[in-house]
Amino acid sequence: MDLSLRQIRAFVSVAHLRSFTRAAALLNLSQPALTVQIRRLEEALAVRLLDRDSRNVAPTRIGRELLPVFQRVLRELDSVVVDTRDLAARRHGIVRIATLPSFAADLLPDAIAAFRAAHPRMTFAVKDAIAQRVLDLVRREEVDLGIMGGEIRDPEVTVLARAVDTLHVVYPAGHPIGAMAAVTVECLAEYPLVLMDAETSVRAVVDSAFVAAGRLPVTACEATYMMTAIGMVRAGLGLTILPGSAREIRAEPDLRSRPIAEPSFERPVCLIKKAHRTLPVASEMFLASLEPAFAALKPDP
Repeated sequence: MDLSLRQIRAFVSVAHLRSFTRAAALLNLSQPALTVQIRRLEEALAVRLLDRDSRNVAPTRIGRELLPVFQRVLRELDSVVVDTRDLAARRHGIVRIATLPSFAADLLPDAIAAFRAAHPRMTFAVKDAIAQRVLDLVRREEVDLGIMGGEIRDPEVTVLARAVDTLHVVYPAGHPIGAMAAVTVECLAEYPLVLMDAETSVRAVVDSAFVAAGRLPVTACEATYMMTAIGMVRAGLGLTILPGSAREIRAEPDLRSRPIAEPSFERPVCLIKKAHRTLPVASEMFLASLEPAFAALKPDP
């Protein structure tokens, strides 16, 4: 069956106006051209859609049954066309982004708020996840942009920007580590630690730093979410190590944090997208406004 939108629009116009003359004027067609469109539609469907004589035109029973279907098709198509034009004109759209929880709670909300102040019809779908999950979402194109920790050597993604996030030790007020001249891996090895889950980018950095120093951490427990780790520190189970960008380290008034004074406790952070894919207009626009905020982090050397 070979139907065209021109044929459908011609039938809907004639059926609605009950006049070939008025329909032809509306569609900017000659009456013979309009008649050809109707005839081809009837031939494709193998049914008569319009009853007509020298003075009247009206849909047949089949025509009346098909009319609302065809009207809905045209309405939906027109809506898609308008939405696409609006998108191309940068009036609205949706940005899909996956990010580490620390950035979902700190850097991203301010960036989104500033962007939506200038583009109020833009919407966001944000997935906060650990590093491997962010990478998987970008690979599968379930999101357009990703912010993840760790080194990226993956041909399926393109790194748009790099930065580093200094890790901090989080401890109760009055803890001896707060009075030390500098926090080093040697200091940390002396105290029980609440470590992040083994699949997180923070844990990868911590493990590598301890291995490089030839020391083993004293593990009190592990947590997947930073707020869980903070709660464990508050309960006296140990110290924890979190990114300096994490808003969670400021959530408890009785806890303190300070940076760890060793380069091995710096987490690489990458802004990524799927390789060889054009970003949707909305995400391309947000990327332009996100890059300055991302650059405000410590640059990756």
